[in-house]
Amino acid sequence: MSSVPVSAVGLPDFRNPALPLRKRVDDLLERLTLDERIAMLHQYAPAVPRLGVAAFRTGSEALHGVSWLGEATVFPQAVGLGASWDEDLVREVAEAVSTELRAFHYHRPPAVSGPERGANSLQAWAPVLNLLRDPRWGRNEEGYSEDPVHTARVGEAFCKGLSGDHPTYLRSAPVLKHFLAYNNEDDRCTTSSGLRPRVLQEYDLAAFRPVVASGAATGAMAAYNLVNGRPCHVSPLIEAELRRWAEPTGHELFVVSDAEAPSNLVDPEHYFDDHAESHAAALKAGIDSFTDHGEDSGTPVGRLREALERGLIDEADVDRAVRRQLELRFRLGEFDPELDPYAGTGPEVIDSPEHRALARRAATESTVLLKNDGLLPLDPARTPRIAVIGPLADTLFEDWYSGTMPYRVSIATGLAAALGAHGGEIVPVEGSDRIALRSRSTGELLGKTAFDLTDWGGGAVTLRAADTGRYLSLQDDDALAADQDTIKSWFVKETFRLEPAGPDTVLLRSVFTGRYAAVDPTGGQVTLTAETAEEAEHWQRELVRDGIAEARAAAETADVAVVVLGNHPMINGRETEDRADIDLPEGQEELLRAVATVRPDTALIVMSSYPYALDWADEHLPAVVWTSHGGQETGNALAAVLLGEAEPAGRLPQTWYRGDDPLPAPLDYDIIKAGWTYQYHRSVPLYPFGHGLSYTDFAHRDLRLSHPSIGQDGSVEATVTLENGGARPGSEVVQVYVRALEARYEAPRLRLADFRKVRLEPGESRELTFRLSAEQLAHWSVATGDFAVDPGRYEVIVARSADHPVLIAPLTVTGTPAAPRPGVEHRILAAEFDDYEDAVIVDATRSDGDAVTPTDPAQPARLLFREVDLSGARAIEVETAREGAGTGGARLDVRSGGRVLAAIEVPVTGDRYAWTSTTAELAAPLHGVHDLSLTLHGDFRLTAFRFGGAG
Repeated sequence: MSSVPVSAVGLPDFRNPALPLRKRVDDLLERLTLDERIAMLHQYAPAVPRLGVAAFRTGSEALHGVSWLGEATVFPQAVGLGASWDEDLVREVAEAVSTELRAFHYHRPPAVSGPERGANSLQAWAPVLNLLRDPRWGRNEEGYSEDPVHTARVGEAFCKGLSGDHPTYLRSAPVLKHFLAYNNEDDRCTTSSGLRPRVLQEYDLAAFRPVVASGAATGAMAAYNLVNGRPCHVSPLIEAELRRWAEPTGHELFVVSDAEAPSNLVDPEHYFDDHAESHAAALKAGIDSFTDHGEDSGTPVGRLREALERGLIDEADVDRAVRRQLELRFRLGEFDPELDPYAGTGPEVIDSPEHRALARRAATESTVLLKNDGLLPLDPARTPRIAVIGPLADTLFEDWYSGTMPYRVSIATGLAAALGAHGGEIVPVEGSDRIALRSRSTGELLGKTAFDLTDWGGGAVTLRAADTGRYLSLQDDDALAADQDTIKSWFVKETFRLEPAGPDTVLLRSVFTGRYAAVDPTGGQVTLTAETAEEAEHWQRELVRDGIAEARAAAETADVAVVVLGNHPMINGRETEDRADIDLPEGQEELLRAVATVRPDTALIVMSSYPYALDWADEHLPAVVWTSHGGQETGNALAAVLLGEAEPAGRLPQTWYRGDDPLPAPLDYDIIKAGWTYQYHRSVPLYPFGHGLSYTDFAHRDLRLSHPSIGQDGSVEATVTLENGGARPGSEVVQVYVRALEARYEAPRLRLADFRKVRLEPGESRELTFRLSAEQLAHWSVATGDFAVDPGRYEVIVARSADHPVLIAPLTVTGTPAAPRPGVEHRILAAEFDDYEDAVIVDATRSDGDAVTPTDPAQPARLLFREVDLSGARAIEVETAREGAGTGGARLDVRSGGRVLAAIEVPVTGDRYAWTSTTAELAAPLHGVHDLSLTLHGDFRLTAFRFGGAG
């Protein structure tokens, strides 16, 4: 038995570090009054002075550096870290981020409110595990990949780096965002992500499951959206999946709400009638901390207190959530400062030389060479003069979740330094038009200056004052002023549209408000107050400097041109705003073509948060490179890659589609039926998932499996030799995919099973072994409600990318074939169909269960259930809900092989959650196995059905 430390003698049990964690938590919980416990359910948990318990706040943003708290090391965006395919590197980055977070916790004042509301939180709201299904998602930059295996591996590495290696104490507490199926911004609080069971289990949950099961995560944040008609903040999946996965780790997840999401349950979602009811439902569903009403804890705490008084929750519900918070605080060392191994972290770690070097390495490792016809790497001796052109050539931008960069090395700056060391030089040119806007009514120049105009796509432009370099911005009083050094605010007021209104004449319109600039006829003041074009001021657009002409001239005098294009992370694709398409901004495309016309040796660098359709560039340019917004060291990293001092070691974490490829609808979350991602997309992409070229030549050979066949619970080792046959050292990502050849379900084209990043010297070879389990061949069986590995033929594929296999080995799985789905005296859930048309999954009740209804009640929905054993079936019982009679009838037709088995009139139940059962005799008894088709006519919901036998 361990002895009690001297310092703990006479102290309450929760102060005794020798006691088990659970006992300490329980002791503290018992000492708290009910009011104190309820108060802890808000983001800002107040101090309890009588117990010596400090105030606590949840959540510091730490996606790719400490955010919003002041200057900190800024690493590449998450999508860039994903492009590294390097788990060790990602873990190092997260270690640096959490170390700096510790320093902010101890040595920097809170950015929001005062220290009385708690120090800067050690709970890190990162990483984001939402899959990059649709490249138009406004928050694409925050995710790692479109693939769940890749995302989980990178996410787990980031979590481990955040939490540290100590067996007892956490350096910081990683929170997984955003649970679940969150991949659109437009109307995000009211849209529902439709997830059939296979997509739910094989895709969206698959990114979270391994990370939680590993014990690397300490919490999760619920998403704004709905899934299958039910808000994520009251989803039964929080308990049924997330917390179930965590049980073997010995620690419970601490689940937080997203900002204002609890209030959204009433307005705008109208899912509950009042806030006490909604907050009670969220607490019962597993939300432990309410990020709502900012620093005003009184409102959400008052709602929870009302819920308690009304009997909607009880003390056990409160205690369960508070216990999870307290456990986390104990693990963060709050109650054992003398034992906390991270307590001595000093402020000098913030932007330390070591972290700067790591930021540079991360930016280098995530750079992807998309195309290269031999132009790269550039030889400074042969290309001593480089024109560096474009709106992103000599600037770096921060995204919403970036930290504040302590310094910025742009690509132009980095290339100038690197080339200068060899006696070369750069010619930096932005390539933007400089224009003046002169009032047609007063003759005065807008802002009394000219403006540099940048096209960010979709008609949105920024205007930067030529004399100060500051952005023109809409003021709170609707006036205009060029007073913003950067664009980084929740409401972006620095984007405008210049709408044609005649020869050399435009209207100036705010993207933020939609209103036009008008001029006061008396005083001449300019305000954006005109509601219509007819009321707007007309402005003469005067070209002061032709940006394309300047860029062409620079390119003509250079040995090679480097054109840097891309996005501003706060414009046209950001939180709350999805992109409309994947096109390069028209003005940027025009600039690129003009430069390439006069200087064929042009390399395009795309610095962006997301993929673009680069069809023209891929066809006409000798080299194309992609980097995310790579942080403070971007320029040094890119210069090293361009000049061959470093390898382009990144690989694409998502598919880059062609411009003429019609993408599925943004809200179509069914990757199987819609054809999303490399797994199911049917057209050849421009650049596939996993793509990335090297400056050296890698060869893969001698793929062999340890066994030609395995059982349904077996495993196999795949061994392959990788050789660097080139003259340079380099890194290759060996990608291992699997494919089912005889699937009875719609299987993926192929699916990533494993990967490894390997660096080899010239002439070096290495044998790599990958252990593949049968589980990695599994699919979700809607017949059994579990994962299943079907016997049959499979392939193990070693590839350079999802569209570039290099070695294939056959693998056979032996075992018992799946039995038909039982249909008689067996309740079949309507959502567990094999296929469907014109149907949508919705909520069966507010708390649990799914149902199916027609997407449009005027059009019938069809559900297909394959291989159902109906031996002895004589009747069918269906469970339906129908709110009202509406304008037409409601009928459910049951067919098999073209034969109508039953036609059931669906009764009105008065509410979408009021369920009734209706039984109908079949037209004739059934025997054997059949494919079933259920057709839903009219506005009703079907949650389940069962066939009955004789008697």
